[in-house]
Amino acid sequence: MMYFYLLALVLLHSATGFVTQNATGTLMGKDRCVCEVQLPDSSFPAKKVGYLEDETIRLSNRVEHEMQMIEEQYIRLDLYLENLTNLTKRVENLEKMRPEDLIEFNFELLKKEIKEMEILILELRKKQKGSHVENLDMEVRNISKIVNQLETLDKNNVLKTQREMELLKKRILDCEKNLKNMKPAVPIPLGSCQHHGLARISNPNLLQMNWKGSGYKYGAWGKDAAWNATKKMMYWVAPLNADGRILESVRIYPTLYDLQMYKNQMDLPLITTIKNKVNYTIAGQGSGMVVYNYNLYYNCYNSRDMCRINLGSAFQQRKTIPGAVFNNKYSYSSSSYQDIDFASDEKGLWVIFTTEETSGNIVVGKVNVATLTVNSTWTTTQYKPGVTNAFMICGVLYATRSVSPKQEEVFYMFDTKTGKDGHISIMFEKVTEKVQSLNYNPNDRKLYMWSDGFLTSYDIFMKP
Repeated sequence: MMYFYLLALVLLHSATGFVTQNATGTLMGKDRCVCEVQLPDSSFPAKKVGYLEDETIRLSNRVEHEMQMIEEQYIRLDLYLENLTNLTKRVENLEKMRPEDLIEFNFELLKKEIKEMEILILELRKKQKGSHVENLDMEVRNISKIVNQLETLDKNNVLKTQREMELLKKRILDCEKNLKNMKPAVPIPLGSCQHHGLARISNPNLLQMNWKGSGYKYGAWGKDAAWNATKKMMYWVAPLNADGRILESVRIYPTLYDLQMYKNQMDLPLITTIKNKVNYTIAGQGSGMVVYNYNLYYNCYNSRDMCRINLGSAFQQRKTIPGAVFNNKYSYSSSSYQDIDFASDEKGLWVIFTTEETSGNIVVGKVNVATLTVNSTWTTTQYKPGVTNAFMICGVLYATRSVSPKQEEVFYMFDTKTGKDGHISIMFEKVTEKVQSLNYNPNDRKLYMWSDGFLTSYDIFMKP
């Protein structure tokens, strides 16, 4: 069988008349030619709609042109009226002149000017007569009506699809343009302080209830918060007694899985019993504890002392913070006995407290871990009992307050590098109403919250 390409002319009848269509033919036998043509749906006169749309645009342009001409005619009319007014005044002045003075006046010139005015006004009336603009407006309305009627016949939504495609193309082009103009996000390495402060806090990641149960609402938890800590997989949980004051022990889990499964834990007691009498010498109080280089730092029970105990050897030390108040005098608003609050960040270990001299305003102290002393202090303008809790990031203190039972706000900051403070507003969600502790960890850039006995964490995002 021999094949060849034949250009066939196909006449398609539609609402607009006949349309030519090219098709490919194939020779079948000696004298028979077969052409297969895919004819479009001719129930919708798309060509006529397109013609009418073009005609609508053309007429709209004519309307705009005529409107412009009318505006020019109005300007000319104003000019004519002004001239006519001047002529009227001149005639009035003539009427007041003495007869002997009229001899010198050129009446022929005045008559000529009046005649010109009459001719111009007649021409203007002729142009307005018939109202070209009104006729054009009627044409546009009629064509628009026909287009709307024809669009209802567009069963295949030809016009709608074409318009949506044009809009989609524009959106894609705009998107590509925006992508080109967007600067790629610059990741901030862990441990780096080359940023412009706290940007936002993620939604809460709820882990579970502490192992002692819902009755133990106060406490703290987290990971080793020393930058580049050796035991990065280790977790610690330190619930206070049900009275919300005394820390009797801390529990250590080797991994997160162990914490979730309550297995392979190690308990480090902070109290001893001698002859049925409890010894609180190395016990703690309040929820201000933190683990730094595998040492637990906390407020020694019933004192203004800092306590430190090694989680491996249980070696314990203590030093006094001169002038620091204690025993729930200036604690946070939602956490009792947290007069002395430890915090860790990329720059080291800190302690947050108050003194009688500052009348309850927060004091930030830099802890020398080698000597267990507070070497430098900064006094802020923020009243500590007006704060829910606080944490440190890159030497900057961030304080929070409760906005609602389910929402917390970071509202205050103090930069120890510049000595300046300020108010900000960074909102984040919480799983329960009360916040008993907040610990920031620079190793994973997370915030660890103890909230009514629930262990919760947040991802922290900084401004590049």
